[in-house]
Amino acid sequence: MKSKGFVGLGVMGFPMASHLKKGGHDVRVYNRSEEKSIKWAKSTGGNFFSTPEKVAEGCDVVFVCVGRDEDVRSVVAGENGLLKNLKPGSIIVDHTTTSATLAKEMSSECLKQEIAFIDAPLSGGQIGAETGKLTIMAGGDIEAFNKTKELLNLYSKFVRYMGESGSGQLTKMVNQICIAGLIQGLAEGINFSEKAGLDTKGVIEVISEGAAQSWQMDNRWETMLSGDYGHGFAVDWMRKDLGIALEESKKNEARMDITRQIDQFYEKVQSMGGGRWDTSSLLKRLQDD
Repeated sequence: MKSKGFVGLGVMGFPMASHLKKGGHDVRVYNRSEEKSIKWAKSTGGNFFSTPEKVAEGCDVVFVCVGRDEDVRSVVAGENGLLKNLKPGSIIVDHTTTSATLAKEMSSECLKQEIAFIDAPLSGGQIGAETGKLTIMAGGDIEAFNKTKELLNLYSKFVRYMGESGSGQLTKMVNQICIAGLIQGLAEGINFSEKAGLDTKGVIEVISEGAAQSWQMDNRWETMLSGDYGHGFAVDWMRKDLGIALEESKKNEARMDITRQIDQFYEKVQSMGGGRWDTSSLLKRLQDD
């Protein structure tokens, strides 16, 4: 059985690679900061390497979970990238949230060496990665996707093929657009409740049993109310994702009135020193204005 590779051991990649190892696979990892690679190897008994190129040796599938378009481009097609050592027939599954343009570019580059590239961004955050209950939306060659689905199921609760290359990333854009609106609505609701002198805990208990219920409400209202913004997805990363979606909307002429406004709200949070606060910190902006 050939090894599996994993590039990028951040808050998502570290547990995801661990789920692969627990699933009985020989997993080879690389992380830009070697400290995380060492920590992962010690906790799982897996192997770490100094470059993506070395990770690729002997692998038929390599997973990537890094930060931005340029990071994916580097680890896949850079000087010490995966393409230096992957064999024809291999598959790269990219879990990074990127532009659809990048996904198509990497797919085209990989196909020159008869390697499949699947864009497979995630939803579910750090908790989903740790519990193995992520949602995955994938684009690219369907045969390659089907070959990886069993592996993806090791750290996900739901996996769906969305279409040709870039479709996974476009679906993730929709996800982030919807989440931004939900969080802003929740922030305004909590702020209104507090200003009105209501028992906000009681308010949430009531409305969460009706049409207002959402994952954000169930999982974030208490930490929002206590001003604790050290959970989940950081504002800096959300702005990156919303920027990608807003740029795509210029191409397909989709109206993004609310998303554009909420992106500006997150810019305000960054100016408050909250770039590393989680996305629910939209409430902090309302309270401080």
